[in-house]
Amino acid sequence: MTSPEPTPFSTVLRTASAAEHEAAESSSFMGHLLNGRLGVEAYAELSGQLWFVYRALEGRAAELAEHPVIGPFIDPALFRTAALEADLLHLRGADWQDGLTASPATAAYVARLEQLIDTWPAGYLAHHYTRYLGDLSGGQIIRGIAEKTWGFEKKGAGVYFYVFERVENPASFKRDYRAKLDTAGEALDEVERRRVTEETKRAFTLNGAIFADLDLRYPLSA
Repeated sequence: MTSPEPTPFSTVLRTASAAEHEAAESSSFMGHLLNGRLGVEAYAELSGQLWFVYRALEGRAAELAEHPVIGPFIDPALFRTAALEADLLHLRGADWQDGLTASPATAAYVARLEQLIDTWPAGYLAHHYTRYLGDLSGGQIIRGIAEKTWGFEKKGAGVYFYVFERVENPASFKRDYRAKLDTAGEALDEVERRRVTEETKRAFTLNGAIFADLDLRYPLSA
C-alpha cells in the first residue's frame, strides 16, 4: 500500500491560517473603509502604517538573499516601500512624514520582523507570504474600490501600492510563488514546518491588530 502524497506546504500554510486570515479580512475598520463609510484620511493612515511594515520587511531583504530557504523569495519586483511613499506624497503632501507615527500594533509588527531577520530568517517567510500574496490577491480588490471611492486615477497616485508593474502575469507569478513555498517546505524538517505554519497564523493576527488600532482611531460617528 503506497503512502499518501504529503500535503504541499503552500496548502498547509493556507488552510492552517484560514481562521486568522478571515478574522483580519473581516475587521470592522476594513469593512467600513471598503464600504465607503470612512474618509480618505483613514485610507491615508492605513497606507502610513503599511509603510512602517514594508520598510521593515524590505529594508534588510538583501541580507537574506543568500539564505537557502528565504533567498529565492527575495524579489525586487515585489518591493512596495517606494510605491507607498509615492502614495503618501499624493495623500499627505510633501511633508507626509510629519506626524506619521507607528501605532502600537504596527510597532509590534515591525519589532517582530526585525527579530525574525536577526534570529530566525525562516520565520520571515511567513510574513513575506502573508503580505505579498495578499497584495497580489485581495489587494487588487482594495485598489479597485479605492479608485472608485476616492476618485484616484486607475492604477495611479494613491493606489501605486497595489500596482505591481514588474509582475507581468499575477496569476502565473502566484503559481510560481506557491511552487517555491512547496520547495521551501521540503527543505525544512517537520519541526520547522510547524513553526513557520504557526508564524503564518501570527502574521495574520499582527495584521489584524493594525486594523483594530485603526478602528479605534477612526470610529464611525453615532
